[in-house]
Amino acid sequence: MKNRLQAFWEHPLIVVACNIALVMVLYSILRLSCYYMDRSIFPNMDTQHLVEILLGGTRFDLTAILYLSSLYIIGSLLPFPAAWRENTVYQKVLLWLYWVPNAIGMIVDAADSVYIRFTDRRATCASFTELSNEDNIGIILANGIVEYWYVVLMGIAVLLTFFYCTRRTFALPRVKPYVYYPVEALVFVTAVYFSIIGIRGGFGAYTRPITLSNALQYTNAPRESALVLNTPFSLMKTIESAPYVEKNYFPADEVERHMSPIHPAESDKMRPDNVVVIIWESCSKEYIGFFNKDIPGYAGYTPFLDSLLAQSVTFRYSYASGRKSVDAMPSVLSSIPMLIEPYIVSPYSTNEVSSIAERLGKKGYTTAFFHGAPNGSMGFQAYARSAGFGAYYGMTEFNDESQYDGTWAIWDEPFLQYYANTMSTMQEPFMTAVFTASSHHPFKVPSQYKDSFPKGNLPIHEPLGYADHALRRFFENVSKQPWFEHTLFVIMADHTNELSLPEYTNSRGLYEIPIAFYHPQLMPELREDVISQTDIMPSVMGWLGYDEPYFAFGENALTKKKKHPYAVCYNAPVYQIFSDSLLLQFDGENITGVYDYRNDRYIKNNLAKTISPERIAPIEDYLKAYIQQYIHRMIHDELTVSEEKK
Repeated sequence: MKNRLQAFWEHPLIVVACNIALVMVLYSILRLSCYYMDRSIFPNMDTQHLVEILLGGTRFDLTAILYLSSLYIIGSLLPFPAAWRENTVYQKVLLWLYWVPNAIGMIVDAADSVYIRFTDRRATCASFTELSNEDNIGIILANGIVEYWYVVLMGIAVLLTFFYCTRRTFALPRVKPYVYYPVEALVFVTAVYFSIIGIRGGFGAYTRPITLSNALQYTNAPRESALVLNTPFSLMKTIESAPYVEKNYFPADEVERHMSPIHPAESDKMRPDNVVVIIWESCSKEYIGFFNKDIPGYAGYTPFLDSLLAQSVTFRYSYASGRKSVDAMPSVLSSIPMLIEPYIVSPYSTNEVSSIAERLGKKGYTTAFFHGAPNGSMGFQAYARSAGFGAYYGMTEFNDESQYDGTWAIWDEPFLQYYANTMSTMQEPFMTAVFTASSHHPFKVPSQYKDSFPKGNLPIHEPLGYADHALRRFFENVSKQPWFEHTLFVIMADHTNELSLPEYTNSRGLYEIPIAFYHPQLMPELREDVISQTDIMPSVMGWLGYDEPYFAFGENALTKKKKHPYAVCYNAPVYQIFSDSLLLQFDGENITGVYDYRNDRYIKNNLAKTISPERIAPIEDYLKAYIQQYIHRMIHDELTVSEEKK
């Protein structure tokens, strides 16, 4: 009996199964550690739901592990002669085929637990493309290793456990060849069959191969899908996938009735005002006192921005299109939202696009884009050129590396002064945009400002105070310039960042950013309308009275009433649309969430099963038409009015 048990225990199938189970356990440990490290972004997570996520995550872990271990599994179970399979060299090769791919997978998974807190999603292949233009990857990685040392220790502990607990050898049963080969062939075929089922996530004609959106069945909110998934699975599922597949919610001749990105001329005669667009890195509404007066004991970190918002047309309900910097630039300047993947790194990034700069450049405006990072960083320089900006000013043009923050860019204060002074040399009218950097991770301030700003309870709070100070100094400069009185300033954030207040750690708060328009002739007002980053371009065109048709997915928010009072964002893997009263979440096929977001501040009460279909129908139709238009025009390179006329 003992010999039979030992033979069973040492059989290749059992050894392989034990090693696959070991990696499954380690992925669950990584998932649990990810939750505890980032639990502030997963509020209201009770034990029962956490267990549901851990169990649901094993489906995705099994798929990833079977992919990574496929050569090891096949090599171990192929019914070769027993002498071959038990050869020491052969088994060592198999061991390395098991160790190397799975070790890399766990390292990537552990490292991504840091990335999740900034993006609320697992890394995809596009995430690596986003960083392909960075020359300072080494510095960024080194800073990350130092700052997140506990993640490094966790990774090392997991890898040591992995190597130590691996079953390294197996042995074949001592039976006659006429028994050995049929049995081992059957074992091999059966193992391959069930591996295919595991990789697909199920079996049968009705079962589609498991993908990212399947994680939603284990979540109460879309952001929790990052906890269900693992990073190797996310990378595998996006390595060769085409980001966009045509949608046919409506016939081609009907979709325009629900939503069209072609805008008619705003007037017969333009107002020749200058336009200055300021995109503030990582400035969530959570950090701004102006928007949080109703929260007891709240302390804001942007006193100058508070004062500026009080003198501007600003919006209580204002939203970013995405969660990363590369999402913001097309959204703000070209009214092209981030759906599925960032436009800048998508396969369609070479499409012809229009922008505020491109449209106004054709009207004689001087146009320029400013970003204090090394030229080419984040792909901004390439996008600025494709979007029609006449000039680009980066670290090269600034030409003083003593003001470099050591990681990302020139400090905001000197670069914004450079920005202001350069504009004063430009021929009017001009249209410029600047992308700030000092409130970006790793959240530092210049040495001369150490302990000058409130540190708050998040690392970003102190650099926000510095960035606010830099903005104050910028306005002190430009307010003395002769062009100030006839210039429209548009101020908004690119996306949110780390959040701590329960009012913001939800599907609404993740996208809440400030958006404001300041002009000496604009009456200050806090509007109750819904606005998103894609509304900025048409709002600028409306203010100037742009006299030709133009392309934009947003609408003029400076009018008293938008034709379609909506804001759209992509909360992977669902689309979100804010109406004047409701937040709808749509997975591409069905409405999965409906919230009365103005009264349900914490986004807890899902009304999807109880709300009247008639109430949500026009919102859903608009969103479907929006998605259909976006994907069709992206695929067919129809992102300008000129394409519409052909």
